[in-house]
Amino acid sequence: MILLLAALLLPIVHTDFEGGSLGKVEQVSPTHFRLAVKGESDQDGRNRQANWYYFRVDGASSKPLTLDIVNLPGEYNYKPNQGAITKDTPPSISFDGVHWEHVTTFEYDPQEPKLVLHVQPRGPRFWIAHCPPYTNASLAKLREEIHRSPDFHEETIGKTAGGRDLVLWTIAHGESKDKQTIWLMFRQHSWESGSSWVGEGAIRTLLSNAPESKKLRDQVIWKILPLCDPDGVARGGVRFNVNGFDLNRNWDVAGPVKMPEITAQRNAVRQWLNAGNRIDLLLSLHNTETGEYLEGPPDDGGSAKFKPLAERLFQLLSTETSFAPMRPLSFAEKTTTPGKAGRMTVIQGLYANFGVAGFLMEQRVSFNSKMGHLPELADRLKFGGDLVRALASAVAAK
Repeated sequence: MILLLAALLLPIVHTDFEGGSLGKVEQVSPTHFRLAVKGESDQDGRNRQANWYYFRVDGASSKPLTLDIVNLPGEYNYKPNQGAITKDTPPSISFDGVHWEHVTTFEYDPQEPKLVLHVQPRGPRFWIAHCPPYTNASLAKLREEIHRSPDFHEETIGKTAGGRDLVLWTIAHGESKDKQTIWLMFRQHSWESGSSWVGEGAIRTLLSNAPESKKLRDQVIWKILPLCDPDGVARGGVRFNVNGFDLNRNWDVAGPVKMPEITAQRNAVRQWLNAGNRIDLLLSLHNTETGEYLEGPPDDGGSAKFKPLAERLFQLLSTETSFAPMRPLSFAEKTTTPGKAGRMTVIQGLYANFGVAGFLMEQRVSFNSKMGHLPELADRLKFGGDLVRALASAVAAK
């Protein structure tokens, strides 16, 4: 009986909630767990990514816990690596499921490799995630707050492979074919929750009653794809849809059945342009572990055509926001993998098809030298407001 009660008091690891994800869970001792990152591979079983884990621990006592995060190695663009999770990427922890902070006591073993976390529970329950999660429920909560605004409009542009709605939001005060138009894409890769927090900050800024926000709605039509992979976000995925296709690597092929997400998003752009509307700038925001940069349209004439716009945007982001680039402004190649179909990013594919001035921005989840700390949720939300102001200023000078 005593042994049974002791067993019932052992911590239990859960992932049975939206966005939760782990592979094998091994209990080494009552206070020591090995937690394998589930990861995902593409439709060919290649390019394994292990950039996401999210779990809850119930039944914690006052004793410190040791949590080994393992099964990290993967492959990126067909090149093997030791994994994106390293000493530079401590996870976030929450003791109430709402507020998040970074784990501060940890070690990284590059030999296995593994990230070893030391957690002092503050109560019987806590959550840990690679980055603070932003789920479909989070977006639904934001929508509930903003959907009554007269300057907000929502349309469903298609369904995901898993049957979820794909939505396009428009924020503007009056629409006109002569108005400058900016498109924003968030969460092409489901693990990149930081981009969704930026998106929320951008949307809240645009719909604020502040005079500056009203001006942004007056001068620019904002077309926003707030969650490009709701299936992946729901299941705790990484960067592939349910059929294994990378939603930012297949913009040069038609796949309405296997890749309905890309089909719907590309069709939305096509319909907008075919109706005689303009796109002055399209930005797809992403996260990486340690990289931060801005990439413009492919360098086959596009870099010359859009170079002034790109340079203005890069300068504004560098001087007016927390953007801390690791390299100078660059322009994309025509494809990520020459000689292989289905390897174009959104900015490569949209430039090839429509000549759109598309930009891809990566934000790091590791230490930001401008901030002097690891990015927190407040930083992401603030950057969202700074971002839309920079984008509007960049196109206004055209």
